[in-house]
Amino acid sequence: MKIMKNKILIILTMGMFLASCLVPDEEKDPVVMLKGGPSLTAPGTITLTEENADQNITGFTWTASDFGYPAGVTYTLQVDAAGNNFENAFSLLTTNGLSASFKVSDLNNKMLTFGLPGDWTSSVEFRVMSSVSEYVDPQVSNVIPSSITTYDVVVDYPKLYVPGSYQGWDPSNVNTVVYSVKNNGVYQGYVWFPDETTKFKFTPAPNWDSDWGDTGADGTLDVKGTDIEVTGSGYYRLIANTNTLTYSVLRTDWGLIGDATPNGWDSDQNMTYDPEARVWKITLPLTAGKIKFRANDAWDLNYGDNGPDGKLEEGGADITIDAAGNYTVTLNLSVAVPTYTVVKN
Repeated sequence: MKIMKNKILIILTMGMFLASCLVPDEEKDPVVMLKGGPSLTAPGTITLTEENADQNITGFTWTASDFGYPAGVTYTLQVDAAGNNFENAFSLLTTNGLSASFKVSDLNNKMLTFGLPGDWTSSVEFRVMSSVSEYVDPQVSNVIPSSITTYDVVVDYPKLYVPGSYQGWDPSNVNTVVYSVKNNGVYQGYVWFPDETTKFKFTPAPNWDSDWGDTGADGTLDVKGTDIEVTGSGYYRLIANTNTLTYSVLRTDWGLIGDATPNGWDSDQNMTYDPEARVWKITLPLTAGKIKFRANDAWDLNYGDNGPDGKLEEGGADITIDAAGNYTVTLNLSVAVPTYTVVKN
């Protein structure tokens, strides 16, 4: 009988122990109960001018998020073009506070880096995202529409240097670089390879202290790796991603297309590359209508002008030709933000 009582006591004790294990320890494993996301207030109109470059832009405030337990919340203020549903959201600031302010010059540079044209008024949208952990979905605020007027400046974009056999293996050559216009670790640019076989590397600085090659020729960047080799002369688009340590190389020939051109939207008017001026050119008759630039007689890679401000955006809007005449059209892809000119002869 005594043995039976001891067994019962042991069973009861084990049951109480197991039950206690099933009770959540909220201090160690807090239960996330999303009670309220941030509510954003932001300026509806922002005008940035070079004369006021040192002044501050204020008015970005938001309420605290409530995740259901005490937590260190991180807030990220984002911007995107109006109507884009933040598919290309650009982060302006990350903070633990409930407000943001910017120097006019800093906000202008951020907007130009994001891709807005200078000396132009653009429609954008702002929102705030709050997060506490990679395991918890972030909370998103309301969206505030705004118009922002920027001013044009020369932006010193982050760059990678591209020394190689085509330019004397000189890592300090500023004419053979690729740019990260969005400052996101993805670099893109165009270079002319005149030889049938070209070898090159990427360097993060204008020296040989560090470099990336490709050991194995598999599209992966390797520190101090083997020279990257390209067969065939031509004008190449280079993309290097320092986040994923990958790169791509695409040979391109450029043309003009549109209903303002002699062949309309059916086929390209081939442009000619000038290696001395580092631009593509064509002289041709145009009618009133639209034009665009595209590579390799296809739409996979094309440029238009959303400004219109003479600066090109990949996949941008058609460029308007107002009057018929004979024109010289120039395409410059050798700069961080591609540009073009259309001059009536």
